[in-house]
Amino acid sequence: MGILSFETKSITQGAIILAISTLISRFLGLIRQWLLADRFGAGLLLDIYLAGFRIPDFIYNILIVGGIVVTFLPLFSEYFSEDKDKAWQFTSNVINVFFFLLVLISLLLFIFTPQILKWIIPGFSEAARIQSAELTRLMLLSPIFLGLSSIFSGILHHFNRFLIYSLCPILYNLGIIFGIVFLSPDIGVLGISLGVVLGAFLHLIIQIPAAINAGFKYQPIFNFQDPGIKRIFKLMFPRIFGIAAQQINLIVIIAIASTLSKGSIAIFNFANNLQYLPIGIIGVSFATAAFPRFTQLQVNGERKEFMNRFKSIFFKILYLIIPISFLIFIFRNQIVKIVLQHGQFSQVSAQLTSASLGIFCLGLWASALIPLMLRGFFALQDTKTPTLIAVLTVLLNVGLSFSFVSLLGTNSRLWFWLVKTFNLGTIYDIRILGLVLAFSASAIFQFILCLMLFKKKNERT
Repeated sequence: MGILSFETKSITQGAIILAISTLISRFLGLIRQWLLADRFGAGLLLDIYLAGFRIPDFIYNILIVGGIVVTFLPLFSEYFSEDKDKAWQFTSNVINVFFFLLVLISLLLFIFTPQILKWIIPGFSEAARIQSAELTRLMLLSPIFLGLSSIFSGILHHFNRFLIYSLCPILYNLGIIFGIVFLSPDIGVLGISLGVVLGAFLHLIIQIPAAINAGFKYQPIFNFQDPGIKRIFKLMFPRIFGIAAQQINLIVIIAIASTLSKGSIAIFNFANNLQYLPIGIIGVSFATAAFPRFTQLQVNGERKEFMNRFKSIFFKILYLIIPISFLIFIFRNQIVKIVLQHGQFSQVSAQLTSASLGIFCLGLWASALIPLMLRGFFALQDTKTPTLIAVLTVLLNVGLSFSFVSLLGTNSRLWFWLVKTFNLGTIYDIRILGLVLAFSASAIFQFILCLMLFKKKNERT
């Protein structure tokens, strides 16, 4: 059996392949972080790049993570079980419609980028905002590539062809690393942005041959009135609000961080990327591998088996993530020192990043289980409940962010507790930790609410 047609035989086998891929990808991500920290430190230039990444990432999450990823696969599986030819026609129409939408939206955002960035990074100077705008406009190509890529990912997921799909994040990271190593020495942070676009293109191109091998044949169909397209938008609409709320949440974090000391955006981003390593390897891998099976069981009406599979994966994730959370908390200083504390990355930045990572560990178990919870809802074609939960979570997080940052701007009990717990006696300004604390508390709240409503939904049915 060739690599293009290799199919996994079980959820666990698929999860293992995705976990290995994620491990490699995250290792490359650590190299990427090491290179960024060594070359730019936690300073203004890196903040400019990360702020410029915010708008393209917003589109990616709204239309792709919030739309295509969660709606295409359940509908494709349904069509494919009834009529294979109709399923492939539906796929071509989805590709054409979303390509048109992604190009149109990217073009509009390209025009209004400077005005939007005034709201996202109010603490930046005019010169810094102009530089961020240039990077944003270039990186608006990436959601177009990733949007098309996600449709091909849905096809591969349906046929359990996780091996090819597992290479996508690896190539994406290699593209960014190429930009840092070979382009940024001459053109600075613009080189990183070019690497992002290259990585997104590679993410797409590697999946097309495997999709063709699975039976896909492109057809020039463009029909907004197609019932399948209408169902996608119907399912997307509430989910978009949920993802939009989450993205607004990140934008609020960036906006607040831009008013704090220089490097605050980078510190939050570095710590968040480090804590996402086990989430990606364990939580996302199992959730991604399970989603096609959940969808098929739902289409076939096998609700009891659906719940049995869900519970089994739930506890597998929990048993793995809890000890890892403790280990990361214990060795957080060593992790930050090895990965980040080189070149331009200062001792103060390292201490704040380490403390941020420690706080993230408080909600790491919840963040690892949330992807599974969400895919459980999506397999039931319920996008409204996760949206409501996301909106409530964001409202809580925004409120806590302002409150904690304000408290840490004074000699409050919270300030003294964090300084003592994380040995930050030489650092007075630790307000960035307020954003991390709010983020972790909100993740726990989101998980609890997801669990309660998912259980209630399945008791009714």
